[in-house]
Amino acid sequence: MSSADFKLSASLEEHEDDVRGVAFPRPKLVVSASRDTTVREWKLLEPEPPRYDCSITSHGSAFVNAVAFCPPIKGYPDGLIISGGKETIIEVREPGREPDKDAEALLLGHAHNVCALDVSQNGTYVVSGSWDSSARVWTVGKWECDALLEGHQGSVWAVLAFDKDTIITGCADQIIRIYTSTGKFLHTIKGSTDVIRALCRVSPKHPSEADFASAGNDGIIRLWRLNGKQVGELHGHESFIYSLTSLPTGELVSSGEDRTVRIWSNNECVQTITHPAISVWGVAACSENGDIVSGASDKKVRVFSRVKERQATPDVIQAFEDSVKGSSIPKQQVGDVQKDKLPGSEFLQQKSGTKEGQVIMIKEDDGSVGAYQWSQGNQSWMSVGTVVDAVGSSGKKTDYLGKDYDYVFDVDIEDGKPPLKLPYNLSQNPYEAATKFIQDNELPMTYLDQVANFITSNTQGATLGQSSQAPAGTDPYGTESRYRPGDSTSNAPTPSLPTSRPKVLPQTSYLSIKTANLRTIRKKIEELNEQSTKEGYRDAVLNESQLAALEAMIKPLEQRLAGTLSGDDTLQSGVDLVIQMIAAWPAGQQLPALDLLRLLTAATPAAAAYRSPEGGTLVDVLESSKVFEDPDRPNNIMLAVRAFSNLFETSDGRTLAEGSFDKIHTLVKSAANNSNRNLKIAITTLYVNYAVLYTSSPYASQPRSTDRALTLLDDLSSNLIRSTVDSEAVYRGLVAAGTLLGVGEELPMAAKEIYDLDGALKKAEQAVKEPRIKGVVGEIRGLLDS
Repeated sequence: MSSADFKLSASLEEHEDDVRGVAFPRPKLVVSASRDTTVREWKLLEPEPPRYDCSITSHGSAFVNAVAFCPPIKGYPDGLIISGGKETIIEVREPGREPDKDAEALLLGHAHNVCALDVSQNGTYVVSGSWDSSARVWTVGKWECDALLEGHQGSVWAVLAFDKDTIITGCADQIIRIYTSTGKFLHTIKGSTDVIRALCRVSPKHPSEADFASAGNDGIIRLWRLNGKQVGELHGHESFIYSLTSLPTGELVSSGEDRTVRIWSNNECVQTITHPAISVWGVAACSENGDIVSGASDKKVRVFSRVKERQATPDVIQAFEDSVKGSSIPKQQVGDVQKDKLPGSEFLQQKSGTKEGQVIMIKEDDGSVGAYQWSQGNQSWMSVGTVVDAVGSSGKKTDYLGKDYDYVFDVDIEDGKPPLKLPYNLSQNPYEAATKFIQDNELPMTYLDQVANFITSNTQGATLGQSSQAPAGTDPYGTESRYRPGDSTSNAPTPSLPTSRPKVLPQTSYLSIKTANLRTIRKKIEELNEQSTKEGYRDAVLNESQLAALEAMIKPLEQRLAGTLSGDDTLQSGVDLVIQMIAAWPAGQQLPALDLLRLLTAATPAAAAYRSPEGGTLVDVLESSKVFEDPDRPNNIMLAVRAFSNLFETSDGRTLAEGSFDKIHTLVKSAANNSNRNLKIAITTLYVNYAVLYTSSPYASQPRSTDRALTLLDDLSSNLIRSTVDSEAVYRGLVAAGTLLGVGEELPMAAKEIYDLDGALKKAEQAVKEPRIKGVVGEIRGLLDS
């Protein structure tokens, strides 16, 4: 194995936000994906010194988090670039194709952020992982989901197409799962102590004889045989490990939250490459020449090489090393630093390090705290930055509206709208800052715990955007927090709660789910329509005028959802067209049409006013389309339930929802035992809206409202609250139940004596240990005892 150190080959600087994923398919091509919503190709123009040309391959509307490369195969001689992210769509493009040209394929199926992608070595299939707790297998060329890999109890952060027959997944539930490429579950591998973030194949040259490696939030790389036997552990990282890859030499390469890329030979770290960034999100190796590429939070893609001829000029390498020395390290990333107990600069001359990559803190002569890292190759300590107060990733105060803050977060409340600014100083109580943010932006107070936990987590080191019982690794705000392995989350500082928490019961406003990328939905419909044409499904094919009507509907629908358009006749014809598609298209192609329907039910009363020639409503259409009879397509069911929930946005919609209660309830109840997280949330959202309806005028005074409230309360108490472990679904179920108690005097009595609601409350408290759950459970108990 080579003993030469990697040195910088090129620094590629075109991205405008964190680089989340990288691929290195051949010596003259690097591919990167970023939170700036782009996927970029970097083509080598000149080898000495290396110089690259950048072009945008794909430009979306939300974070791109994962990228993979399909090797050249028949029909695709240049290979394929495959990317995915927050839009939930997996995009497939040929290299060099302009971003405004149609993609080779758009893969629809995931219901949440796509965070992992891999391609089989023979280029026959793609495997994807998502926050929706599933992985999917897609056949290259056919571009359909041929297998759904279920059973995960959290986000699927890592996927590995191990060989043509075997797929491995790594999950936030700390479990590795082995499947066949046809979707058959084989077995689990347990042993990780935290979220699993990365997987890679291990070369036969590796002395451990391992088949693959895993890594994640505990900062440990574990080596495994396919049968589940652990054959090694690699220690050295000081925080999350986000990415793993294997070199042609058999060595492993890793990157993570401690700002480093590390090279591992046998079981030892032989080189540590520190970056002037907070996170090194991704690392990939070129199988042909052994060079590596990294993507980091400082918006840069960097190529490194062991071969002198492929390295940058000395001044460029020196500039990179100087940028590392001059970088600021937030204090929370290195833990509690007691300056008066630190050794002085003389330590650097007197003591050697004990291992490659070891980091120590030194009290500099000017009183600052410097971080130094031991280089085994150079046998010396190297400066890797200066420790600063915990003021955010840049180490500087941020100005907002004329005041200085430690943090100013961007919070995406709704797609298609500018993010809201959340300013915060470390001296503030997180709940007070969250309350002010909610009041300033006129948001529902039900967001209080989520915003407060967001602040606490992102400034004190727990996992961002999730409670202790949420599927680990979920990340609704699109960014991750900082964490040091070995720190007990139970010992993390907790915010002091205000003496009085705002009540959430009864819920008085309807909930809707209206975010979407309409342009992507339209493209998928056109793609499926073309496929139907080729396959001879004449009854399902849209003609030119119908496609034009679809196109004409997009802009007014966007405007209606954004509240900038009061009315438009094109939405009426759009409703007719979408319902026609749902009725005529096969189940495997219904998803984009169902997505449009749930947006239309929120945007226009025309959806509720629709009547078929036989007099049927959209509820009848969804019943006859058999969407609810296909449990293997939970996303179809989820979108149908969301369409029902969004009916409550209009007066006509509420009338239809109330008048069709029995039919809607029967359909939705049939899907209540499906384990799909997003379906559970959609169902409990619908129950919240019915609860609001039946406690509002004029329905609150109608006798049948009590009967229907009892039906809903029975479902919630006996099933939805008891059997659900997802925190958001549990919370919404509790809010629905608590609100229903106000429908009439019979409800509290029935809740106690017939439905054992208190037993459901105890289950909820055991399943989800969150302040907001505890709070709403307390409110419900107060209502039961009053």
